[in-house]
Parts: sequence; structure tokens; C-alpha cells
Amino acid sequence: MTVDVRVSTTGPVVGPVLGVVAQFGVLGGLAASVGLGTTGWLAGVIFGIATWVFLSGALHRTGATSFGPANAVTLARCTLVGGVTALAAESFSGPDHRWALVVIAFVAWLMDGIDGQVARRTGTATALGGRFDGEVDSILALVLSLYLAQSLGVWVIAIGALRYAYVAAGWFLPFLRGDLPRRQSRSAIAAALGFVLVAAASGVLPTPAAAALVGLSLAVVGWSFARDIRFLHRADAAGRAVTSPVGVRTVNASQPFVGVGQR
Repeated sequence: MTVDVRVSTTGPVVGPVLGVVAQFGVLGGLAASVGLGTTGWLAGVIFGIATWVFLSGALHRTGATSFGPANAVTLARCTLVGGVTALAAESFSGPDHRWALVVIAFVAWLMDGIDGQVARRTGTATALGGRFDGEVDSILALVLSLYLAQSLGVWVIAIGALRYAYVAAGWFLPFLRGDLPRRQSRSAIAAALGFVLVAAASGVLPTPAAAALVGLSLAVVGWSFARDIRFLHRADAAGRAVTSPVGVRTVNASQPFVGVGQR
């Protein structure tokens, strides 16, 4: 009797493992080209292992049977972000390989959106894939804001920290965990923010101009979060009013909050 022991390279277990291998490849490439010290290696290795742990756990919880081509593209972006993380960490205690960081970050931002296109064309779009893509974007924004804090001031960190503050607030305010409608403006703001952070990190702009541009971006991102919070709060209040007992004020059920429950 012959037993087939072949394992698909797109399997849910194999994908994250290949991601770790690719991460070490990126770090090795950086070490050979620009030089990577202990701090950079440590940051990059921790990033790669953390990605493997959290991604493997998410795939297990969702019962995924394959990794999928779109997630593979996102994972490739994630390994680049791991390289940016290593270079950013290195800049705090050693040489600042600015242009290597900028080029890799720029490529990572350019790749954003490709995974979505792949998912739609192959019919493999999933909630996990969307979440994975968003997490990679958020981490890159946080890493770049930490890097820029060295030249522009610690206030820049707020750009990368806003999203995580929003998530933390959701632990205490359940309505913040509600679904938001898709908005093109949200995607446009995220894309523009990436290019602003990369441009500021390049050092091409004078410091006052870079600070003004990043400050404007912070204001726009803050407005976007405030709008979403207001939407979720109103949706939550409307839902509670509709299901209230007789005698308690209700809202007109013919005025639904379009987009709630959809992504």
C-alpha cells in the first residue's frame, strides 16, 4: 500500500513556517548588504517568531484548510516590514541605514492592495486575510513613527499608536468592536499616510516641512478615527433603543444604519 505524504505549500501550517524562513532570509540579506548588528537581528527575529505564532494561532482558530495566494502576498509584505523593524531598531543603538529602511518600507507600501486584488481574482477573500493585511499596515505605521520620533519628536508616535489605543479602548467599550462600513476615504487615508511616513523618513524634506506634513497626517487620521467612533456609538445607541422594553424611548426602525454588520 502506498501512502501519499505530500504536503501542500499553501497549507495553513506551511505558510507561517515559510514566513519565518523568509524573514531570516531578509535579515541575512540586510546583514550582508548594509550590516545588521545584534539589536537589529534581535528585533527581526522576534518579529518573525511573533508573526509565526499569531498567524498560526489565527489560522487554527478560523479552521482554515489552506493558506491561500493572497495571504502569501501579505506574508511577503510582512517579512519586508520585519526588515524595516530590524533597521529601525538598529538605528537607536547603532548606524542608521536610512535608505535601506526607506526603500524596503516603500516597496512594502507599494505592495499594499495587491493581496486584495489576488484574493478577489482567486475567490479566496476571507475575514482573516483582511485582518492580516490591516495588521501589517498598522505595524509598519507604528515602526515608522517610532523611527521618526528620533528626528521629529515623540509626538509622532501617536500616529502609529492611535490604532492600538482604539483596540485597547474596545476592551472597555464594547461598542467599539462593532463592524464598520467600507469607506474609500479610510483606504485613501491609510495609503496616503504610508507615503507621508516614508517621505518623512527619507530625510529629503526639511525638518520643519516633514514635521508639518506628519502633523497634518496625524490630524487627518485622528479625524478618521473620531468619525468611526461616532458612527459606532450612534449605531450602538440605536440598537439598544430599538430593543428596549415598552415605555422606553425607541428609534424609528425604518432608518437603519447602513453598513453595520458588513465589511
